[in-house]
Amino acid sequence: MVESGGAAAGLVLAASRLVAREAELAAFAGGLAVAPALVLVEGEAGVGKSRLLRESLARTPPAGTVLVAGCPPFREPLTLGPVVDTLRRWVPDVTGLGLSALAGALRPLFPEWAGALPPLPEPAEDATASRHRLFRALAELLAGLDVAVLVVEDVHWADDATLEFLLFLAGGPDPVSLVLTYRPEDLPPESLVRRMSSRPARGTALTRIVLTPLDVTGTAALVSSMLHDEPLSEEFARFLHERTTGLPFAVEESVRVMHERAALVRRDHRWERVSIAELHVPATVRDAVLERFGRLGEDARAVSRAIAVLAEPADPRIVASVTGLDAGAAVDGLAEAVGSRLLREDDRGRTAFAHVLAARAVYEATPAPQRRDLHRRAATVLRTTAPESVARLALHYREAGETAAWHHYGEQAADLALTAGDEMAAGELLGDLATHDGVDVESLVRLIGKIPTGTLADSDRYGALVATLRRVLDRPGLAPPLRGRLRVRLGRLLPITADFDAARAEMENALPDLEHDPAEAVRAMSFLGWPVGTALPASAHLSWLERAAGLAVHLEPLGRLTLAVDRTTALLHLGEESGWAEAAALPDDAASPEQGAQVTRGHLNVGDLALRWGRYADARRHLDRAAELAERHQYHRHRIGVLVTRLHLDWFTGAWDGLAERAADLVRATDMSPPYRLEAAVVGALLAATGRATAEQAAATLGELLDEVRGQRTELHLMAAAALARRLLAQGRLAEALEVTEAPIEAVARSGIWLWATDIAVARLDALVADGRTARATGLVEEFGRWLGDRDAPAPRAALVTCRAILDHARGDHGAAAAGYTEAAAAWAALPRPYDAALAGERRGTHLLAAGRAEEATAVLSAAHDELAGCGASADAARVGRLLRELGVTVRPARGGRPSYGDQLSPRELEVVRLVVAGHTNRQIAERLYLSPWTVRHHVDAARRKLNAPSRAALALAAVEAGLAAGRGR
Repeated sequence: MVESGGAAAGLVLAASRLVAREAELAAFAGGLAVAPALVLVEGEAGVGKSRLLRESLARTPPAGTVLVAGCPPFREPLTLGPVVDTLRRWVPDVTGLGLSALAGALRPLFPEWAGALPPLPEPAEDATASRHRLFRALAELLAGLDVAVLVVEDVHWADDATLEFLLFLAGGPDPVSLVLTYRPEDLPPESLVRRMSSRPARGTALTRIVLTPLDVTGTAALVSSMLHDEPLSEEFARFLHERTTGLPFAVEESVRVMHERAALVRRDHRWERVSIAELHVPATVRDAVLERFGRLGEDARAVSRAIAVLAEPADPRIVASVTGLDAGAAVDGLAEAVGSRLLREDDRGRTAFAHVLAARAVYEATPAPQRRDLHRRAATVLRTTAPESVARLALHYREAGETAAWHHYGEQAADLALTAGDEMAAGELLGDLATHDGVDVESLVRLIGKIPTGTLADSDRYGALVATLRRVLDRPGLAPPLRGRLRVRLGRLLPITADFDAARAEMENALPDLEHDPAEAVRAMSFLGWPVGTALPASAHLSWLERAAGLAVHLEPLGRLTLAVDRTTALLHLGEESGWAEAAALPDDAASPEQGAQVTRGHLNVGDLALRWGRYADARRHLDRAAELAERHQYHRHRIGVLVTRLHLDWFTGAWDGLAERAADLVRATDMSPPYRLEAAVVGALLAATGRATAEQAAATLGELLDEVRGQRTELHLMAAAALARRLLAQGRLAEALEVTEAPIEAVARSGIWLWATDIAVARLDALVADGRTARATGLVEEFGRWLGDRDAPAPRAALVTCRAILDHARGDHGAAAAGYTEAAAAWAALPRPYDAALAGERRGTHLLAAGRAEEATAVLSAAHDELAGCGASADAARVGRLLRELGVTVRPARGGRPSYGDQLSPRELEVVRLVVAGHTNRQIAERLYLSPWTVRHHVDAARRKLNAPSRAALALAAVEAGLAAGRGR
């Protein structure tokens, strides 16, 4: 029977309890028990991620300070917004924290702290360096505040800079424990969160908690907690579970709707629903929210709409101003909305929606004209608050339809993002502004000029920018200087879409309009002088470089230096020996950061190109200079460039010990740009192909990598194609080897720049000869030889000698081939390129064998086997070993990879330990040895295990006692 007053008469719903999450609570506490930790909490919207987080932190507070940040669902990217906003609310003043000069980098993000922060550092040389410096400053601030755990909710909405900062914290020398919540269905496939979870930093304990909807029993327990722990019927529990799929937020909203309708009845000491015919449960959470929202009074609805538009926890005074209500009405409206549990108040008195789903439902249900008016009011109010948030003002003015104000604040927000090194956020903001119909031509030129190359999220955005520029260029009556600058902007965008011919055409068409703008004209001519992505002959590029040099007298000092670096790089890229005289004229340093960055870039570029010429001593000298400058001036991007280029130098010169680990570490590094990551990946793949990988595995890996590097840097494509062809030929897959090498060698031949043929020419000759196409092979070798002439290019010359020996092989002249490979092995060894020298020695041995000189062949093959095995090329050594065994020679099996040191310290570990003894931190060791902090930590951990040292201090003591500290660095 229905009890008296059973139809929810006088019932006041209680706050729900967290139910059926005991295992998850235990996992959360256990995950944070070992630092540093990475705890990932994932689940769909409304499943209770935030609730689990709050309950866990309340029940088992971690040691140290816990900082909780949330990512708002803004359309516009906010550079480091979640972290910055949380610190701003949580830390009123940073006086007394003892921050270093590095903290001056925080000034653009925290202008209100200017009086307590050091001066702003000199401008960094690029966005990567700015971002890295800012990350270090933020990490220092967190350390000063004793933050042990950083919680970031809804990271599926986080801007890229925030995600990179989280990766930086997780992998830094002094890592902070991280707790991240997110919806897996809203996480992009390329999200850095996925990378964090698949490859956590070394030494970090990973805990993944997956929240799923409640079952029928859990649903019943949740509803019972709202009904003061009184039971409900099994039928009622099943009904609710069926309609809500057990999603906790949906269950609570449905119960509140039924309570407000008086649709709950109490029979026989149990709560039940009224009959199905009398009860309608909203089909979606949105419907449930809007039904409850509709029952609120007018003032409470106005307050709720204002908070939905603000989209962040808001102070009551701001809410009142946005609504236009007087103070009393706003307070009453807030009280009613909070009492209904549609809104909630935090410990700082700010109000927000209890759930983002509710906020979205109310926002979308607000009529568009009213929404625009609320955004306009929000912007007006926020302009009077300090500090001014230009990104949020840009958002509100955009949604209000106030174009001029949106452009004003949007460009300011982009400039702030660039200052912080967040090029991705800046690119998104500037791209939206530049493609808006209302932008004027002057602003269009300025905005596109600010967009960093390669920062827009997808090709559609570049397509929109290209379409905008072309549409503007079609307008009649454009002033020539503006038209010329527009064409230069368009020419710089088109290569991103691989339209190189159109890019060159735009640059050439721009020049007649730039007669009175030499700086812009030089940019266009320098672009035309670069051979990247083009099939033009080298002479055409040289002509443009000469024209650009003729305008140098009209440039300011920085422009002249930039042109000198560009010219030197292009000449060496084109294989012109005159580039070495230009390289010798580059200064060793400069007074200003901007000029210093160009000098560093020049030495890095010359060092990289010296590798391609085979002038390894020059490469090492220029790379050392670039490294010194990058370290002194904190040019982070150039420092990374040195690290990656040294990978290639060590690959060529056979310094393979630890090289695979260094390459993998750079691939994983958080501050690695995609081109540099690809370079490191190429070295890793080349090493893997020479190691224990089977020919099939090596070919598959190289094939995947070839797809990635196609259209990227020329030398990467050629190196990967050559290595892949070698492995395909080893499997007898001749047709595929021919296909892989055809387009690259034809591109080299069309351009006439045979500098780039060093690796691909040998692979192509092998494939052509194997296919019986000797005439074509001979023609290529003749072209190669004519280009090389008397150039001092040791690597191409060694390759040419090898190619000529391959032709002797094709003609069946084994004696001549053996002599040719003897010369080739000597040429490779002189560079030195020991791996290629050993391969040439193997070829020499096989031809000596074919010529009937078995004893001499056996000695040569044995030496080649030992050289290949010694450098770790076990796949090649195994091949030679099989041939030697057929000749009756006893051969020890070749070991793959780098040497194993067992319980002894490797040379690199010993170097790291000596610096630990000298008192250096991991970060200082990383900077000194040009390693990443991840690698240093790995070496320290390995040394501790080998020396049985439980701590860093114990490691230093054990090293001293063992006599390992001798020769330690200063």
